[in-house]
Amino acid sequence: MSNSDQSAILVAAPRPPIPALAYLLTGCIAVIGSNSLVLGPIAPAVATSFGTSVPAVMSAAAAFGLGTSASALFLARYIDRVGARRMLQGALLLLALALVASALAPTVTALVAAQLVAGIAAGVAMPAIYASSAAIAPPGRESGTIGVVLTGWTLSMVAGVSLSAVLADLVHWRAVFAAVALLAATAVVGLTMSSLRDSKKSGPAPSPLGALAVPGILPLLIACGAFMTAFYGVYGYLGDHLHQGLGEPVSANGLAALAYGFGFGAAALLDGVIDRLGARRVMPFAYLLVAAVYVAMATASGSFGLLMATIALWGLANHFGLNVLVMRLTALDPTQRGTIMGLNSSVTYLAVSIGTAGFGPLYTSLGFANCAVIAALLMLVAASAAAWRSAGTAQQ
Repeated sequence: MSNSDQSAILVAAPRPPIPALAYLLTGCIAVIGSNSLVLGPIAPAVATSFGTSVPAVMSAAAAFGLGTSASALFLARYIDRVGARRMLQGALLLLALALVASALAPTVTALVAAQLVAGIAAGVAMPAIYASSAAIAPPGRESGTIGVVLTGWTLSMVAGVSLSAVLADLVHWRAVFAAVALLAATAVVGLTMSSLRDSKKSGPAPSPLGALAVPGILPLLIACGAFMTAFYGVYGYLGDHLHQGLGEPVSANGLAALAYGFGFGAAALLDGVIDRLGARRVMPFAYLLVAAVYVAMATASGSFGLLMATIALWGLANHFGLNVLVMRLTALDPTQRGTIMGLNSSVTYLAVSIGTAGFGPLYTSLGFANCAVIAALLMLVAASAAAWRSAGTAQQ
């Protein structure tokens, strides 16, 4: 057979399908995402219940971020040695218990403590999910597989955050955490019954910061930090802006979640562009797109309808930004995926804490529109880091 005949067969060969296990991991992402995203929309109701302010309630989100960051840094390194499936099962079980404690919290302090424990669980679960999604992806379908897993954030937005706003209005904010706890327990059962295999490495677990020596990782982590600080800084106070600034009911936050989720999910249809052009090439432009969306949000902040439209674009742009980030990090060193993604989660949820705590005073003193402008400036930092030459040492 000639080389041209062989090439024709290769071109005609169908692309491998997305593994069914990817959809299970999508559900796990949805559970964790629901907890990390629901507090913003229901914060006004929680604040009223406890007789305190929204920034005080959002300190629970900051505690969640700190717990996740510390856990991802010090515990995620055991994923490569113990196995991603086993670590994920244990983490989701702990998350379910922490969510029950959140639902029963008698004070803001108790809620903060419960969310700290939830963060510890998420710090192990998130890198285990991302490492597993990269491991099960067929050759040539990396972006598509990771994109499917990332649509769990869409589920958490549409089914989690949207319903949480409705539950907070019709039942009570405590019902929100109870519902997510039930979902976490369901995810544990699903993992127990699945065929997801553990890939264990012999020898001691790497040091928490050992993966920082991997070439190209530092600029990517800087990009991650700026990207996530911008997101959580704006998202954390979007609900209060809609409620207090625009006079919308708490349930209107569900529409914002739907708009974001629609954009985030729709972007999955375009993930093939990343496989064709390469994550390294797409990444800086994806972050510049996010920056442009933040500027548009600042401009549209006084109109509910226009703001909803820009939130949909926000979801679309953020999907690309997150997809290329996960692709590039997991490709740096497949033998240390758990540790590398642990560093990613550590930086991400440190950004949750910095974003929610740091943007609080900015939101109070400068308003939502100026917070969006500051987020756009952070995205310029992310785009610069993504384009940094050393960040391209691993070709993807």
